[in-house]
Amino acid sequence: MTAQASAASLLAAQAAAHAAEPTPDRAMRVDRLTRLQTLIEFHALEFVQAIAQDFGQRSSHETLLAEVGMVSSAIIGTRRHLKRWMRPRRPATALAYWPAHNRLLRQPLGVVGIVAPWNYPLQLSLGPAVGALAAGNRVLIKPSELTPVFSALLQRLVSQYFKPEEMAVICGDAELAAAFVALPFDHLVFTGSTAVGRKVAAAAAPNLTPLTLELGGKSPVIIDASADLAVAAARIAFGKLLNAGQTCIAPDYLLVPRGQGRVLAEALQREVLRMYPTLEANPDYTAIISPRHRARLQQMLDEAQTQGATLVPLSAEQLAAGSRKFVPTVVLNPKPGMQLMREEIFGPVLPIVEVDGADAAIAHVKAGDRPLALYWFGRDAARREQVLRETISGGVTVNDCLWHFGQENQPFGGVGASGMGAYHGETGFRTFSKEKPVFMQSRFNGIALLHPPYGATFERMLKLLKLIA
Repeated sequence: MTAQASAASLLAAQAAAHAAEPTPDRAMRVDRLTRLQTLIEFHALEFVQAIAQDFGQRSSHETLLAEVGMVSSAIIGTRRHLKRWMRPRRPATALAYWPAHNRLLRQPLGVVGIVAPWNYPLQLSLGPAVGALAAGNRVLIKPSELTPVFSALLQRLVSQYFKPEEMAVICGDAELAAAFVALPFDHLVFTGSTAVGRKVAAAAAPNLTPLTLELGGKSPVIIDASADLAVAAARIAFGKLLNAGQTCIAPDYLLVPRGQGRVLAEALQREVLRMYPTLEANPDYTAIISPRHRARLQQMLDEAQTQGATLVPLSAEQLAAGSRKFVPTVVLNPKPGMQLMREEIFGPVLPIVEVDGADAAIAHVKAGDRPLALYWFGRDAARREQVLRETISGGVTVNDCLWHFGQENQPFGGVGASGMGAYHGETGFRTFSKEKPVFMQSRFNGIALLHPPYGATFERMLKLLKLIA
């Protein structure tokens, strides 16, 4: 059986299982979440080793923090709140319809498909699965072909802890991915580039499959004139170099007050040397996922330098030929038409753009696509609120980077070119549920007064409805 046929077969089996048991009770959902947590925690070291093998070098601490730890925390919080999330709601009922009342039921959608990327393969495979399982769904996962060791491990472990009609993993290349997103899922989650996200949306359209798209983009950092540059540099360096910049919400470029670009570059240089005194032999510094991706980053720097930008390496270390690691580099005075200013960088390269104040920074952000993340550093509350009010992005962290992603009680998602839909916590539970409104009519009611034949009574009732709506 081909991988495409296998995916279709798994989907059919899960759909049939959902039809036979459309609303799993809380005990079953908790059991599935518990098995998922056991899978992650008992095999954490195997995941760390598999991901490191795929990357060539991946910081074990970053895998434990950003992948194992975040998914485990999400499961713990979900189990704690699941009873409340499952409870039927009682929305207000307009006075005119009393003594009838409204109910809002949260029901499983059915089968949720998840297409995960390579940069955080564990978190972005199983993170969405937490909300989908909590909502009572079945889950089918397609991990990235760029992390084959991890993908094979995930497939094997999921098959040990779950029946295939509960949750399954299907491995394959880009051809399988294209067939996968065209299947008639009840909901589809895709994390990846905006360009591929458009193709996913087109493939899902014939089935009218609801989508959650997490697409990244160029996430800006605005440095206000009131910011402490030393503090900002330390936090930006961490946010940019986590996973060597291969993070969908990594700071993509900096907007700084005129004349402060070189000062901030030097501050970043000091912080990088403190965090990563060496690169090649340093287990804390992650490699680039593939030679092709590394070559793309070098191409960006070569073009920028040729067109007059100034490159500021943040480490003096010379990497060996053929190394998969990449020297963190700041780019001063980039031009708008350069590749690194047009495309999401997805690596340890950081352009610095000097602007004339908050209004110019806001205008710069608004001139581009709406980003997945925005970061602001400063102490001026009025200018902070101006930026929050006048820009639109998927999420914001103030005076730090990345950490809005870790808030399970807040939704995470993009907007415009950076995506659609959201998950995490209760938002994820709702994303993977059908919130079905139910109107419970009372035995005694006045609705018959609105039935034909129409006349004076109808007119009086219509006026009354308007008055008491």
